[in-house]
Amino acid sequence: MFGSQSVLIITTRDLRLLNSLGADHVFTMTEMDKIQSLELFSWHAFRQPNPREDFTKLSRKVVAYCGGLPLALEVLGSYLSERTKQEWKSALSKLEKIPNDQVQEKLRISYDCLEDHTEKDIFLDICCFFIGKNRADVTAILNGCGLHADIGIAVLIERSLVKVEKNNKLWMHDLLRDMGRAIVGESSAKEPAKHSRLWFREDVLDVLSKNTGTETVEGLILKLQRTGKVSFSTNAFQEMKKLRLLKLDCVDLIGDYGLISKQLRWVDWQRFTFKFIPNDFDQGNLVVLELKYSNVKQVWQETKMMEKLKILNLSHSRHLKSTPDFSKIPNLEKLIMEDCQSLSEIHPSIGDLKNLLLINLRDCTNLDNLPREVYRLISVKTLILSGCSKIDKLEEDIVQMESLTTLIAANTGVKQVPFSIVRLQTIGYISLCGYEGLSRDIFPSLIQSWMSPAKNFLPHISAFGGNSLSLVSLDIVESNNMSSQIQTPTITILSKLRSVLVQCHSEIQLTQEFKKFVDDLYDVNLTASETTSHGPQISNLSLRSLLFGMGSSQIVINTIGNSLSQGLRTNSSDSFLPGDNYPSWLAYKCEGPSVLFQVPEDSDCGMKGIALCVLYSSTLENLAIECFISVFIINYAKFTIQIYKQDTIMSFNDEDWQGVVSNFGVGDNVEIFVAIGHGLTVKETAVYLINDQSNDMGIEPSTNAKMEPLHEVKVQPSPKIEPSLIAKNEPLAKKNRKIFIRFRKTMRECLCLNQNRDCNNF
Repeated sequence: MFGSQSVLIITTRDLRLLNSLGADHVFTMTEMDKIQSLELFSWHAFRQPNPREDFTKLSRKVVAYCGGLPLALEVLGSYLSERTKQEWKSALSKLEKIPNDQVQEKLRISYDCLEDHTEKDIFLDICCFFIGKNRADVTAILNGCGLHADIGIAVLIERSLVKVEKNNKLWMHDLLRDMGRAIVGESSAKEPAKHSRLWFREDVLDVLSKNTGTETVEGLILKLQRTGKVSFSTNAFQEMKKLRLLKLDCVDLIGDYGLISKQLRWVDWQRFTFKFIPNDFDQGNLVVLELKYSNVKQVWQETKMMEKLKILNLSHSRHLKSTPDFSKIPNLEKLIMEDCQSLSEIHPSIGDLKNLLLINLRDCTNLDNLPREVYRLISVKTLILSGCSKIDKLEEDIVQMESLTTLIAANTGVKQVPFSIVRLQTIGYISLCGYEGLSRDIFPSLIQSWMSPAKNFLPHISAFGGNSLSLVSLDIVESNNMSSQIQTPTITILSKLRSVLVQCHSEIQLTQEFKKFVDDLYDVNLTASETTSHGPQISNLSLRSLLFGMGSSQIVINTIGNSLSQGLRTNSSDSFLPGDNYPSWLAYKCEGPSVLFQVPEDSDCGMKGIALCVLYSSTLENLAIECFISVFIINYAKFTIQIYKQDTIMSFNDEDWQGVVSNFGVGDNVEIFVAIGHGLTVKETAVYLINDQSNDMGIEPSTNAKMEPLHEVKVQPSPKIEPSLIAKNEPLAKKNRKIFIRFRKTMRECLCLNQNRDCNNF
């Protein structure tokens, strides 16, 4: 296990142990010196490195009595914090009577001064049973015992009698643990049956084998080796009327289970050998039931009403085939069934659990689906399905789990992330389908894969614009170079994931986000040296078109379609897209895949639709490529990006149109960008803003209509609507013009690279 050059460091309070192991060197730890001791004490007593001036003398005396022991300095400092001088002097008088070598007696001062007996009971319960247990679970158990553990544990932490380690586990120094257990044994040192808590194996074996248990016993733990399983009669528990806490491992009980105390709040019975819980084991006051590594095939033959049960842990019960009926345990908060390899059925009554917070089904390899009722659990915060290899689908209904913060489902049969998950405002961590990490880092890649399903975006998992992604109602403000703050974009996913709205907070962020979208779509990382590439000349022989509409646009689309057909047939080298501003539309054209325009003044009541036309070229080799990917609508006034994928554009409905037009304000500067496939080059894009007159004008499709080319948009246009509805170019507002100039510079680089176009012609 260890190499020849390895060095093992052993810490112990027993010198004989080191001698028996043949330690090469023994180093005796020295106590802290006076200066170090005073500083450590002050941090706990005064929350600063030095004592308050009026407490300096008293502090030095207390430190002297602690003898340089860090634990004593911590505990006594925490105890004396915010107390009066008189209380300090009282504590000093107690310390003066304790010999220097009796550390536990010095520590006990803090225990003795606990003001509430419930705090002392909590401390002793932790000493004997709960070191290393989850704080929340222990709190639930002790609250069930009427000990008010929320405040009680907080007080013990403040006094440095208990600490909370990583993963929210309770921890206690060995000296404090031993002190607490010594306090338990003081009542009757030679009669363990009269102790309030039994944890020492020899004492427990003696009490159970001789049936000497008394009403004094409140907690008992007996853990034996797997090869040494023993049986006891339930008669041994008959006199333990106040038994609250019971932990058994490799122990069988034989007899009438009705003899066991009805005051039990916690039962942890590992390697339970029965196939089901005996019917006479009726424990209506249980808060936590743990039957790990048990032989149960079903939990209860007849489910008992257990209204107080909050945690049910059946992990590693490999013969268990189904969950219990949950209708009799309505207040369950945690369901843990990890590694139940025969589990194949979850009772549908799980949907009635209104307080359920955690479902852990890790490595339940025979479970092939989740009942629909699971997706209706609005209280669940954590769902763990890792290793459930037969589960091959998570329903889009997962969006109903509105409290879900953590989804861990790696190594399952699920092939596709339910896209509705990005609508969950609470989700914080995801592990599914190769995606793993914080949702703010994963959602950009999920959105990209939604826009272009054929592409694999896993290598592109990164936050928007290099910053954290925030969800609806969650804006995270981060520091940038410690001199400014950047707000992250807000993502709104509309119904059925037909569109995505990215709300940015500045023009800089707007530019960064859109540039990143384009980079990811085309698998590029733009650099200055790459922006001068020249693509092949556009050939009219391979010229093709895309034409689609949003809102009420069919009449205009018919007219434009005829113009396109004529232009493509005549193989014209000039622009043949309609460019006139008819009474029924305003037209804007631009080289390349994007068009800029300004929302006209009467858009609130007059704009009924948008027609979008794209001319693109393709080589013969690329004719089979899917040409259309998605459409971006960038609003520079509101700093938003709306994203519509191909499926949405091809089935645009009234709700989608309302999503577009509701984001427009009069005078807003807007750009529409069309993303197309690799190997295809956009020659020209045109946008037609359709007004209210289009339904009354009776425009007939006509190939003889006068088609004059519109102004090519090389400098940002700002159409201003005249009474005749004919657009003319006006200068943009100074601020928006500045935004356009900056953005067009970035987009010039982006589009030249991605479309293989000559930058000099853009």
